[in-house]
Amino acid sequence: MSLTLVLNCGSSSIKFAVLNLQDKHKALSGLAERLFEAQPRLTVNQSGHTEELELSGQGHRVAMGGILQILNKLGLREQVAQIGHRVVHGGERFQQPTRIDEEVLAQIEACVPLAPLHNPANLLGIRAALEAFPGLPQVAVFDTSFHQSMPPRAYRYAVPENWYTQHGVRRYGFHGTSHAYVTQEAAQMLDLPLQNTCFVSAHLGNGCSIAAVKGGRSLDTSMGLTPLEGLVMGTRSGDLDPGIHAFLAENLNLSLSEVTDLLNKKSGLLGLSSLSNDMRELEQAAAGGHPGAQLAIEVFCYRLAKYVAAMYVPLGRLDALIFTGGIGENSTLVRAKTLGYLTWLGFALDADLNRVMIRGNSGLITQPGSPPALVVRTNEELMIALEVQEVLS
Repeated sequence: MSLTLVLNCGSSSIKFAVLNLQDKHKALSGLAERLFEAQPRLTVNQSGHTEELELSGQGHRVAMGGILQILNKLGLREQVAQIGHRVVHGGERFQQPTRIDEEVLAQIEACVPLAPLHNPANLLGIRAALEAFPGLPQVAVFDTSFHQSMPPRAYRYAVPENWYTQHGVRRYGFHGTSHAYVTQEAAQMLDLPLQNTCFVSAHLGNGCSIAAVKGGRSLDTSMGLTPLEGLVMGTRSGDLDPGIHAFLAENLNLSLSEVTDLLNKKSGLLGLSSLSNDMRELEQAAAGGHPGAQLAIEVFCYRLAKYVAAMYVPLGRLDALIFTGGIGENSTLVRAKTLGYLTWLGFALDADLNRVMIRGNSGLITQPGSPPALVVRTNEELMIALEVQEVLS
């Protein structure tokens, strides 16, 4: 049996999964977290059984050693034949998943200015994996590559030409593996050939983005040069007036980097509610009359509905609206409020169907005669593994 190890490396964590692509079964999954705190830990889940281990030191190398140790202990190490890495930003250099070598590592590093919070962590994880698993083929799968099919009218900003030609300032988009996976799944659910479909895909989690996908190719998306643009997110502001940076810098005596940090980490649902970035907590608080939580949910859904309507422009028609991600798959309230703003497009929610589409369920949530709205459970690890297999075959 040949297995694929999928790694998603953050600045202080490594999320991983081991998949058997013959039956698309997840043999093992886990999370190494708090990698630079006093007691970093590794949590492993196999067939519903969870085990938690303390790591013997800090950093990505130690965590990767812990993952290797677990694989050896469970007798899976020799069955791992290939490794796939999620890499957030590939710029224009990478339009598809790519086998990793020193040149590819250098090009990923060249994209660090475009994703200073993400690509350095991705590189740390890749180098640690190369050291822990010498000789295994390893592939980088980029969040941005799915959106490289956008036309210039969608990805170019109205800024001086040399900003783009010399510095790569353009829309790139993210969550590409999720948008690719759920649109393929939606085509199967609706019994439509993927090449003839027009979908709006809304990936809603702590990070949120929406994409117009026609024939399996991205035509437009909400995130831009960085993952800060677009929808309201857990702690990220999404769209705002670019003049806010100068206004806050002058009036609050903040540097531009400090303003950017606040927009990334203290804004979004957290900033609006002054309570939490967790939609579950906000829904509970809103039901109890918390005005900040109520406002955060309303702004979130209103902005999402506006973007759904905007994505009709590149598509020309709509075969289905897809909700995915932690919020998209589990928040009946968000789905109901969003579709409530879109009744003028013909959307009619089926409250009973909407209520049962949680905890991993996928399916239709609209009434007969309505444009279809679907809940589709995303599986980015499986999509990465499938793309790794395609590259190496």
